[in-house]
Amino acid sequence: MAVSDYPEYHASPIVPYIPELVVSIVFFLIFLWFVTKVISPRLEKVYRERTDAIEGGMQRAEQAEAEAAAAKKQYEDQLGEARAEAARIREHAKEQGAQIIAELREQANTEAARITETAHKQIAAERQQAMIALRGEVGRLSTDLASKIVGESLHEETRQRGIVDRFLADLDSGAITPEQVGSSGQGR
Repeated sequence: MAVSDYPEYHASPIVPYIPELVVSIVFFLIFLWFVTKVISPRLEKVYRERTDAIEGGMQRAEQAEAEAAAAKKQYEDQLGEARAEAARIREHAKEQGAQIIAELREQANTEAARITETAHKQIAAERQQAMIALRGEVGRLSTDLASKIVGESLHEETRQRGIVDRFLADLDSGAITPEQVGSSGQGR
């Protein structure tokens, strides 16, 4: 369409053409209604969702941070308790070790005393056996010697035993001293 087709067309380019202006205003109002009723609620919904997501994310982050802090505190408390328990266990083990060592020492001392006592008894028994054997040997030798000195056989068992026992008893009691025995044998 040409400009001459519009009867109300003015030669002034600033003054708008009225039907065109009305159509433009109607289209603008339809567009404005469409924007406010359809697009704006969708944009608002997306904006709220994003705001909620951001705020919820921040809240979740704060909550996660608080949970992490609580978990850290709980871990530190448990670690402190574990260290205290370990210290108590070490102390208890030291006490038990010292008690066991003391008991073992006591058992060792008791066993040593028992072994020493047994050794003393065994030595006394062996000494007694040696004394008996020595008495028998001394009796036999003294009988042989006395037989040679007296010139008579003193090997009869009963006689020999009586003489030897009397001689050893006199020697033990101190009635006869070894010097007297040695000097009496030399005087004859």
